[in-house]
Amino acid sequence: MNALEENWYRITPLHLLLWPLSLLFRLLSSARRLLYRSKLLRSFRLPVPVIIVGNISVGGTGKTPFTLWLAQQLLDDGWHPGIISRGYTKTKQQRPDTPHAVEINDSPDVVGDEPLLMLQRDLCPVWIGRNRVAAALALLQAHPECDVILSDDGLQHYRLQRDIEIVLVDGNRGFGNGLLLPAGPLREPVSRLKSVDFVVRNGGKSDASEYAMQLAGAIFFNLLNPNTTLPASAFTGRNIHAIAGIGHPERFFSHLKQLGITPQTRAFPDHHCYIPADIVFNDAEAILMTEKDAVKCASFATEQCWVLRVDAQLDSALAQLIIEKIKQ
Repeated sequence: MNALEENWYRITPLHLLLWPLSLLFRLLSSARRLLYRSKLLRSFRLPVPVIIVGNISVGGTGKTPFTLWLAQQLLDDGWHPGIISRGYTKTKQQRPDTPHAVEINDSPDVVGDEPLLMLQRDLCPVWIGRNRVAAALALLQAHPECDVILSDDGLQHYRLQRDIEIVLVDGNRGFGNGLLLPAGPLREPVSRLKSVDFVVRNGGKSDASEYAMQLAGAIFFNLLNPNTTLPASAFTGRNIHAIAGIGHPERFFSHLKQLGITPQTRAFPDHHCYIPADIVFNDAEAILMTEKDAVKCASFATEQCWVLRVDAQLDSALAQLIIEKIKQ
């Protein structure tokens, strides 16, 4: 977490300088949304229902595991979902200029770590593109069987019309200091939640208007030999290191501690581009990481590298409400 992000979860004198910029950010984002709602800016409707999975704050809230959970729920009900994402990469020059079908041999430096992770679950096609409308149309042309589109992290992409909006909230960090960028972590004001269809709180205590989500996982697979697995108990009482380059690394480290593992931890920035030196620990008996880290470390992994698979757990009633809504 950089110095600016550290100030997103408290109020400091720095906010006296940043607050005017936050007001400007709010004005511009509200004006942009109003232009789309009044049809002064053109938006596009796809021939199939569109479900947006997003957030109003910067940082990890659990969108990817939720999207995978929802894709599985739709498959179980007989739907044929497809997933679109922008595809975050540190180097913009490497990002494809046109819609791109994510393939298993793609580099995470090109297509992004989260799209590649979602594809590896082998649930449905995954396409990326800065223009989500074009990405969705390309996906539907390549996969005419798809009858619903899931847009990962597309809440503010108003050019794409949507049938359902689902917002993920970090149950532990909440909305930080409640201010918009750059003084706080918010992309849109908290009042935006009143206009979405469903609010899902990842961890913490949810209220009556929200749906609770927990991330569960206790089995690790070896990054070099994915068919080899170990329970969490295999790593207790040993010299273990854990790395995480995700939106909220502490969530992963806390999960390990709940499993009885007490590792030495090292946090990296979200979407960190790993190099071999990042996973070299001379005293490590094992190095634990998330699936998101694993897709970027696979090319230089050692037998010490173990990956924790986590899955979202939610009330199945939410899936039924979503399915009933898209049927309408």
